Amino acid sequence: MTVSPDLATSHAAGTARAAGASRAAGASRPATPDLLRSVFRRHAAGVAVITAQGERPVGFTATSLTSVSAEPPMISFGVGTSSSSWPVLAEADHVGVHILGEHQRDLAATFARSGADRFGAPTRWRAGPEGVPVLDGVLAWLVCRVVARVPAGDHRLMVAEVVAGDPDGAGRPLLYHEGRFNALRD
Repeated sequence: MTVSPDLATSHAAGTARAAGASRAAGASRPATPDLLRSVFRRHAAGVAVITAQGERPVGFTATSLTSVSAEPPMISFGVGTSSSSWPVLAEADHVGVHILGEHQRDLAATFARSGADRFGAPTRWRAGPEGVPVLDGVLAWLVCRVVARVPAGDHRLMVAEVVAGDPDGAGRPLLYHEGRFNALRD
């Protein structure tokens, strides 16, 4: 690779400015799980619930949902291997992906809480395409075919191809920021 002198100088100057800004913002800390959590508390993320059907339906609240590809339509999300949902997700052929609205803070909390009866009342749901649990009242949902489970530390990165969905729910998105579920502000 060839680097022009102008670009090399600009890069070096930019690196020096960034280093100075980093020092001004505070001293760096070594990489730890707590550092990662602290940084990502500052990152606002959309809230989704991922579901799957095994002997019983399972699901969890996720903020790691990502659009991967438009052609073919694919998504990804992370799931902890210590999650109560993991044994079913490890074997599931299909998953449901639900985008929550700001009116669904309680639903997000239910699916985030360990030991909760996530599919009991007041949760409203039905069997959707491929038998996947589909939650009622969400902003949008997808049913996806799992194409990969990639080991990533204490998680698996799930990659799935969209097979069906509905983008027409009403409302505004729910966000997760600073350890709380939040609504958008105007």
